[in-house]
Amino acid sequence: MIDRTPMKKKDALKQQILELTREYYREVHAPQPPFVPGTTRVNYGGRFFDDAEMVNLVDASLDFWLTAGPWATRFEKGLARWLGVKYCSLCNSGSSANLLAFSALTAHELGDRAIRRGDEVITVAAGFPTTVACIVQFGAVPVFVDMSAEEGNMDCSQLEAALSPRTKAVMLAHSLGNPFNLEAVVAFCRKHNLWLVEDNCDALGSEYFIDGVWKKTGTIGDIGTSSFYPPHHMTMGEGGAVYTNNRELDKYVKSFRDWGRDCWCIGGVDNTCGCRFTGQFGKLPHGYDHKYVYSLLGYNLKATDLQAAIGCAQLEKLDFIVARRRENFQTLYDGLKGVPGLLLPEPQKNSRPSWFGFFITVKEDAGYTRNELTSYLEEHRVQTRNLFAGNLLLHPAFEEYVEGRDYRTIGSLPVTNRIMNDSFWLGVYPGMTPEKLQYMIDCIKSFCQR
Repeated sequence: MIDRTPMKKKDALKQQILELTREYYREVHAPQPPFVPGTTRVNYGGRFFDDAEMVNLVDASLDFWLTAGPWATRFEKGLARWLGVKYCSLCNSGSSANLLAFSALTAHELGDRAIRRGDEVITVAAGFPTTVACIVQFGAVPVFVDMSAEEGNMDCSQLEAALSPRTKAVMLAHSLGNPFNLEAVVAFCRKHNLWLVEDNCDALGSEYFIDGVWKKTGTIGDIGTSSFYPPHHMTMGEGGAVYTNNRELDKYVKSFRDWGRDCWCIGGVDNTCGCRFTGQFGKLPHGYDHKYVYSLLGYNLKATDLQAAIGCAQLEKLDFIVARRRENFQTLYDGLKGVPGLLLPEPQKNSRPSWFGFFITVKEDAGYTRNELTSYLEEHRVQTRNLFAGNLLLHPAFEEYVEGRDYRTIGSLPVTNRIMNDSFWLGVYPGMTPEKLQYMIDCIKSFCQR
């Protein structure tokens, strides 16, 4: 069906729709009810948006490009520019981003450096499961190192003990926005020629001083990942990204994301590769359509243009979001400093964290437990969260896996278990008001000092 609507009328209709969208936002989403202590729920995170996100979403929907398209390309270029990297690939979640980043390192074209089944990857058990799931599901062996309670990150003193002739990579998350000791981990990876994957899903905007300059986390290792789930620093509802300065790894990421295909033609455009019917690929007939040549066994993990349109508006707010998270963290730190029984979070040396949450560990001699404190907070309408899996090895998902065959641990992971039992975190997202922050401080003080 041919669209015969005059362009001027189409433009006028679109502008009318978008202006009504702004008005709808102001009427429905902008009003914030007054905060009532003990009645209003203080969430740990949530969507932070205004009319710009809704306008972009409606704008993209009117174009009706339902798959990844112009908005996705715009977002990838914008995020790459903000991070200071060469390549960025949008995908449908942070978990998919981790899967893509790890899968890229298994590409057979990498030769001896490719991760094979039975090879080892150093990581931690106190984190989100999908940092580890991709390792296990591929058939590689995760090697779990213990943690530091103050920073909520890996104890780097155990790195050499974790090394074996089968070690190929280190894959770690910057816990709750606090960078892990990148100086130590990067030096270790360079010394032993290992890949470094930075799970940056909780730390978008965090910075680390290394090699004489400040760099954003996720850009310091070989490959980094982000999540755009609503509580994260920026949101698309669902969404994620993989980024790198390595052109070869970027090629494999995009191939795994896009069904494993060999062709790099832009969606909806044919033969930008210039060899659609002229190449020789594997044992296929000469001139086999390059759009249907598969060099890897991949997936379909693309995001949609609707999600990317929201992300483009969020990118414009990202500097503000990072600054607000740092301010909210500092407010909680100043308010809770010296409260008996609590071990407060400490930023990693040489870092400027973009905090995802405020990490608290209840001391062993506190006279109360983590669960007693968090139950009190939840009863008073303050939402809390544990540090994700706590110890992934104790979950039902690992019941059938055998230590020494399917995974290794360095010692008994005592600090990991302590975090599982004694630690939790509170939100610092930009939707926190001064009243909500002070209410959280007052609730914790009330419980701890009584």
